[in-house]
Amino acid sequence: MGEEWITVCSADDLVEGAGVCALLSKTGKDEPLALFKVSGAGIFALSNYDPLGEAWVLSRGIIGSVGDKLVVASPLYKQHYCLDSGACLENQAVSVPTWPVRVDRGQVQIKSA
Repeated sequence: MGEEWITVCSADDLVEGAGVCALLSKTGKDEPLALFKVSGAGIFALSNYDPLGEAWVLSRGIIGSVGDKLVVASPLYKQHYCLDSGACLENQAVSVPTWPVRVDRGQVQIKSA
């Protein structure tokens, strides 16, 4: 099976400058996502799971920047995860999955392999 675009929510469900949790449902597996709409930069999708805090909380993190990188700060221990790559800036051995995002006819879609 090839790549496909899966609708996860309406674009109207997103809040500028804040995170929203959505569920990516695909064959037999559900993945809670953290979606972020950033003015001038687009929409980003990361796993909602914070591997260092061991909780599903990244959608409640604070969006900001560290240097030239757009990040979300985990609400638990404040590690910064890059919105583009999912890399943790404080611990190079840690990252969270990310997905390509598009809006099609008002629906937010995630590209799934």
